[in-house]
Amino acid sequence: MKPTLLVLAAGMGSRYGGLKQMDGLGPSGETIIDYSIYDAVQAGFGKVVYIVRDAFKEQFEKTVREKYADVRCIDGEPLDFVFVTQELNKIPEGFTLNPERQKPWGTAHAVLMAAEVIKEPFAVINGDDYYGKDSFRILGDWLRQHADSRGVYSIVGFELDNTLSESGGVSRGICSYDEGQHLTDIVEHLNITKDDDSIVRGDNSCTSERVELNGKALCSMNMWGFTPDYFENSMEIFKSFLETNSQELKKEYYIPFAVDTMIKNGSAQTEVLSTPSKWFGVTFKEDRPAVVAKFKELADTGVYPNPLYPNK
Repeated sequence: MKPTLLVLAAGMGSRYGGLKQMDGLGPSGETIIDYSIYDAVQAGFGKVVYIVRDAFKEQFEKTVREKYADVRCIDGEPLDFVFVTQELNKIPEGFTLNPERQKPWGTAHAVLMAAEVIKEPFAVINGDDYYGKDSFRILGDWLRQHADSRGVYSIVGFELDNTLSESGGVSRGICSYDEGQHLTDIVEHLNITKDDDSIVRGDNSCTSERVELNGKALCSMNMWGFTPDYFENSMEIFKSFLETNSQELKKEYYIPFAVDTMIKNGSAQTEVLSTPSKWFGVTFKEDRPAVVAKFKELADTGVYPNPLYPNK
């Protein structure tokens, strides 16, 4: 069984100032997604599903199919690609959309767009985050081990210190879990920075208080492992969400909210998987030079070939 990789690539990167999913950051013009695909293939994934916006789907699909035309899975089979769009009007029957709404419905809504094309265990990642080889290996192994499971999901937790940006404050969901490594809660913290006294602090989204945080705490970078029954569970929660928020202009349906609801109502449990990998990404445009330098270092030291995809 080869798991599927679902890539959230519909966001336009407002803070970054452009379509960062298409930005060439590697030494031969590779994008962050290119590295994620490379690592996923090495970890045994067999299909990639992209969630994109209709406005750039054609350009995106053409670029992807040309770039990965010669890529093979570890068993020699061609890597399969599927492209699905996330649009505001893709909501369940019986609900109406506020005609003034422009903001997308959020990451959990984006995942639901793939319900018709994913029938196997799958991973979810952001298109603009670098997660590292170990993270894909750990999650790929977990998905294969849970091929026949229901109501058991996973999240790859990164040490908070390994996810901070030197260019500004970031938002992270801090994970709490029990002795069995099962997730009990995720609390979103905003504007997380390492201050001049080397202490990490952030604004608790529940209390609005600025609090001290443990730099070794595991946080969510939106790297999840799900079995197909997730779609059914998430759709029911989305319908409940819309009953209250269908006319809102900015409320979004996020993956952590969906998972937390499943944990609380007993329909699923989520294992917290830790990774030694250090996350990096381009949250701000000022992050770009450091990311370019990091990819060059990874190529120079032989972690990745250069170019990543020859003749492309």
